[in-house]
Amino acid sequence: MTPVSDPSSFSSLSKCATKHLNLIYHVDFERHVLKGKVALTVEVLEDKFSSLTLDSKDLKIFKVSANGQAAQFALGTKHKFKGSPLEITLPFELSRGQHVIVEIEYETSPSATALQWLTPKQTAGKKHPYLFSQCQATHCRTMVPCQDTPSVKHTYYAQVSVPRELVALMSALRDGQEPDPSDSSRVIYRFRQEIGPRSRVWSEKECVDEAAFEFSETETMLKTAESLAGPYVWGQYDVLVLPPSFPYGGMENPCLTFVTPTVLAGDRSLAGVIAHEISHSWTGNLVTNRTWEHFWLNEGHTVYIERMIARCMESEQLRQFKGIGGWKELQESVKQFGANNVLTNLVPNLHEVDTDEAFSLVPYEKGFALLYHLEELMGGPEVFMGFVKSYIQLFAYGSVTTEEWKNYLFTYFKDKVDILNKVDWNGWMHTPGMPPVKPQYDTTMADACTALCQRWVKAKEEDLASFTEADVKKLNSPQLIEFMALLLQEEPLPLSHVKKMQEVYQLNSVKNAEVRFRWLRICVKAHWEEAVPLALKMATEQGRMKFTRPLFKEVYNFSKYSDEAVKTFKEHRGALHPVTAMLVAKDLKIDG
Repeated sequence: MTPVSDPSSFSSLSKCATKHLNLIYHVDFERHVLKGKVALTVEVLEDKFSSLTLDSKDLKIFKVSANGQAAQFALGTKHKFKGSPLEITLPFELSRGQHVIVEIEYETSPSATALQWLTPKQTAGKKHPYLFSQCQATHCRTMVPCQDTPSVKHTYYAQVSVPRELVALMSALRDGQEPDPSDSSRVIYRFRQEIGPRSRVWSEKECVDEAAFEFSETETMLKTAESLAGPYVWGQYDVLVLPPSFPYGGMENPCLTFVTPTVLAGDRSLAGVIAHEISHSWTGNLVTNRTWEHFWLNEGHTVYIERMIARCMESEQLRQFKGIGGWKELQESVKQFGANNVLTNLVPNLHEVDTDEAFSLVPYEKGFALLYHLEELMGGPEVFMGFVKSYIQLFAYGSVTTEEWKNYLFTYFKDKVDILNKVDWNGWMHTPGMPPVKPQYDTTMADACTALCQRWVKAKEEDLASFTEADVKKLNSPQLIEFMALLLQEEPLPLSHVKKMQEVYQLNSVKNAEVRFRWLRICVKAHWEEAVPLALKMATEQGRMKFTRPLFKEVYNFSKYSDEAVKTFKEHRGALHPVTAMLVAKDLKIDG
């Protein structure tokens, strides 16, 4: 393996590697802190080893020991987004191959960016507080001092003390619970993450029936994914529906996928999210990008497997249709960043770049487009999925760079190296903007969406009477989303057209969040003032960045309502996830 350096981490990656982590947490809802004690089992990778550096951010460190002996420690200079290096000096020297247990007692900050503390009134039940964590990409260091890089993978054991009326869940197998011996009002939950019917759905009880119904296809998806990618190694596959402020569609925590509640009542949008997170069990969790510069290895392959699941469970036409939609989303991402922005490279340089600000759909959709292009060159879906499965088996339990992936691609397809050599690798990997090749997708499912979009775009005032409810009744949910996405790529429609669209299609009453979000953007772009409060309501009643950021931006760009967008954001900022709040503030040009 090539020596590791990670521009997003301070930790000593070439000197040592964490092999296991033993974690004890006391969750303090009054002070919004975790009181923690962590023991890291660290393997030494060099001789004369006597010091190591861990990542930390806004942690109060009380005490450090190594193999039970007190160790000196110091927090280095705080970096604007990477936090402070925790520099530990051991009271002894070790040789390559030896292990040391480093124990740290510490406390998190109330402003830890990995944690969102919700008051009872921010939950569905309104009775108890709620806490969730979101560590990707570089926020784990605000919860625990560690080697916060995807290049280091290890098992863990955890004990979490919470008030007894609450339940603790982690990305691990549950290992029992017991009353907290130091406080009878609390319970300790135990978890172990090793490689070890397997699905449950967790949510606040107000949503549990709807959630259980929506997730009924999970086992079929798991079996389909196993038939494509190999055995599911994590034992349990549970799903946790989070409160509305969760900033992403889903997060592939092993054993416990987190999902946004915006996918409930979402027709088929949930299937896509769950298929994506299930696919991460192989690409992301089992095989992981070495650093965040190679994030496309996680996301591009995951989108590829997710769409292969759609192909197996539904049809090849649906997979093709999803490819068309993905290309459109990639165009929008590239437009937002700017076609010359190096953050639109498939493999960006993240030196001195905040990973939250670099996050976009580029690694997902540019990554998928490359894999689909290679699939066409190498002989079709079955042939290329054979490579993906083999790649997963080879790099399982490890982390990988683009170069290693590419070398294996050339090894696996050794009889087709002449074709692979003709691929514009620099254009795909290291050039900003759209990819050098646009895949030719089957447009069967997209044609109806394109035709309806063009009817609206070309319609004169006197043509508006020709539109009827039947236009959209013929479209399924993904097609309705595609129709809206196509309209968003056109010049804004005249206000009269948008009002007529509402009159005949009744889009204000659609509950599917993917449809509603695009519809409200179309309305605000057309300067329909009645849509502004609806757009701001959707931007604040949930916090999924995919919806919240564009809705705020759309209202902000309607100059008459710019101040209203800023005012609404400031009023609701405290309820948003810290990463969402930071990025919306940038979008609305608010300092601090």
